[in-house]
Amino acid sequence: ILLPFTLFRFPSTMSQRLLEVHRVIMEAMMLRVQKSLRNKRLKDFIAIGVFMSLELHQQIYNWVLISMSVCGLLCFIALYFVKAGYGKFLDKSWGLAFNNKVAWFFMEVPTLIVMLIMITLSPRKDSMIRLIIVAFYVGHYVQRTLVFPFLMKGKSKMPALIVFMGAFFNTVNAFLIASWIFYLSPADYYSTGWLYDIRFMLGVIVFALGMWINLTSDAYIRSLRKNGDSKHYFPQQGVYKYVTSANYLGEIIEWTGFALLSWSLPGVFFVFWTIANLVPRAHAINKSYREKFPEEFAKTKPKRIFPFVY
Repeated sequence: ILLPFTLFRFPSTMSQRLLEVHRVIMEAMMLRVQKSLRNKRLKDFIAIGVFMSLELHQQIYNWVLISMSVCGLLCFIALYFVKAGYGKFLDKSWGLAFNNKVAWFFMEVPTLIVMLIMITLSPRKDSMIRLIIVAFYVGHYVQRTLVFPFLMKGKSKMPALIVFMGAFFNTVNAFLIASWIFYLSPADYYSTGWLYDIRFMLGVIVFALGMWINLTSDAYIRSLRKNGDSKHYFPQQGVYKYVTSANYLGEIIEWTGFALLSWSLPGVFFVFWTIANLVPRAHAINKSYREKFPEEFAKTKPKRIFPFVY
């Protein structure tokens, strides 16, 4: 999965390119330090501080990306044995729970806050191409934070622990994406011509398809309930004819599109984490439907999350 991202854009691998950039920066820093010590110029010390900050930012970014990827793999395995206790699988053993609408808001809002802060502080905040790219990401979370929670009809609750874990992931994910787009990507990586690049155009189409599947699937599930109804029904229309977690499929397609249009490792990381989180849950939901609605399930025999495959 990572190979095309490291070979397509650069003549050598991404890691080799980053190491070369680091070496050049460090050599330049040492020369500035020596000159500054001789001339005692304040602005040179400030410039050195900026270089040091970028170097530290790159190191934190690398370690967070690696550690969260390992964590994602562990979560993927664990979630096949432990059901996340919200929605259909709400469980008192997860501890204190509160209103689902409020929970969703507080779980998703860190994404918007972190992204806004990092864009505001970035020296590249006026880059229109970068703003267009991140607008896809922000647009999704505006809907998930300010619209989706308040469309819910049921009176379900969500454990505070799950809210905390979700908010933590969203904070880290927003940091990684903003770090790459607005701080660490090469200055000419997202030039004006990027909007006409096949990767961007294809990514926009894939993202739009995924978002459409996600939104229409959520809307259909809501239509099965009346206000205040927290029961679960067997969905049989739209993409639900083929999979029991059509909304999850839409989200995976959506973030695959974002990975393409941003052509970035954080984008691929986000797809990986989305799969690690949603595929095991889709498996549990499919099993639940099969047990609770055996007759309806037997008519269509929907897959879990990927049509005709799984």
